[in-house]
Amino acid sequence: MANLFDLSGQVAIITGSSKGIGRAIAERMAEHGARVVISSRKADVCEAVADSIRGRGGEALVVPCNIGRKEELQALVDQTIAEWGRVDALVCNAAVNPHFGPQIGIPDDAWDRIMGTNIRSNHWLANMVLPGMAERGDGSVTIVSSIAGLRGSTTLGAYGISKAADMQLVRNLAVEWGGRGIRANCIAPGLVRTDFARALWEDPANLKKRTRDTPLGRIGEPDEIAGAAVFLAAASGRFMTGQTIVIDGGVLAGAPALEED
Repeated sequence: MANLFDLSGQVAIITGSSKGIGRAIAERMAEHGARVVISSRKADVCEAVADSIRGRGGEALVVPCNIGRKEELQALVDQTIAEWGRVDALVCNAAVNPHFGPQIGIPDDAWDRIMGTNIRSNHWLANMVLPGMAERGDGSVTIVSSIAGLRGSTTLGAYGISKAADMQLVRNLAVEWGGRGIRANCIAPGLVRTDFARALWEDPANLKKRTRDTPLGRIGEPDEIAGAAVFLAAASGRFMTGQTIVIDGGVLAGAPALEED
């Protein structure tokens, strides 16, 4: 434990890691010594990320996967184990949000897709890797949730419900598997500059409101979330489980007082 953030020897699967927060997590975990599995639906964009990591001396494997399909999740795990023999850290980052607006208008298929992709797929994938971790008496599961799961919203209701469920999912995993040396936690980012959240920050008026209500006065960057994922997978996070780390620039702490002109 000379270096609390050393991930040397670990194998990490990161879903949704071709861009945004997932890519930042994969890159930083690789920098800290982990062998990382890059996964999203499109193989070519995954290969670009993997090539970038390899170019900086890291090890990366590409396994394309649609997390909404159980058989593809199993293939993701099976190919990782076939290549590297184990999974030490799982980071469930991939998510969807096909509806932006009040819940009363959400179509049933959009609701089902949000709940299936954002909750059930994480449940599936965790259960695919947990037995192997338990055999070794060590491992970590990290789910990238959202502060949307900690407050109501007139536009992100269903998405927020799914993200709140992810927080409960890690609490249950922590209780069920803690005795086998496994930790499970969530990271709950605020608004971060990603393509996924583009609708929330691209509009100048909305961006102005969001930054006004944020004590740090700006939105986050993907790399500012990645450090928490490294912390949770490394020795630094060995006594932390069942928790949600909020990284939101202070939004949940409350809006700062506006200065008088």
